[in-house]
Amino acid sequence: MIKPNSPSCEQNQQVILDVLKTIFTKPGEVLEIGSGTGQHAVFFTEHLPHLIWQLSDLEAEHAGMKMWLAEVEHNRIKPPLIFNVDMPSLNIAKTDYVFTANTTHIMSQAQAEKMFRHVGGYLKNGGLFAQYGPFNYNGQYTSESNANFDAWLKQRNPLSCIKHFESMQEQAEMNRLSLLKDIEMPANNRILVWQKI
Repeated sequence: MIKPNSPSCEQNQQVILDVLKTIFTKPGEVLEIGSGTGQHAVFFTEHLPHLIWQLSDLEAEHAGMKMWLAEVEHNRIKPPLIFNVDMPSLNIAKTDYVFTANTTHIMSQAQAEKMFRHVGGYLKNGGLFAQYGPFNYNGQYTSESNANFDAWLKQRNPLSCIKHFESMQEQAEMNRLSLLKDIEMPANNRILVWQKI
């Protein structure tokens, strides 16, 4: 098996790290939802030594992640957990932080709602959830490229789409998550930062 590589991870990892440095400031554990290749975890933990990183994703992704982990020289990344948002729950202790990147738009609306229920359940009070990706505002795309991307997503899977910020806000509030920051990122993406209250 060839070690997988995600070009989007390579393109966005530095700008995401620049934000995480300002929000994931206290020592603690991060649950990453949808870790994919594991590249984000490898890169971020190199630069954020105060964090322990818990990988999670579908079982099919684990072999590739483990190839990335085999090259890591520290012990601050935990082996991946089998997880998808349709599962009832993960058998894990409450965590300080949750991070997810480029996952929400490949989920259905119902799955995105389930993700917020999971996050609300896993986060400690005061814990932070950082959600990276494209979002619509006031029922509108923020760019032509996002509109084209959404069309591609729906062609690939009719249930997936760029989610509306307002619906994410509603789900967050239902799960005791309060919006702290909405940060503009390159390539028409955002980082939404929520806090468990």
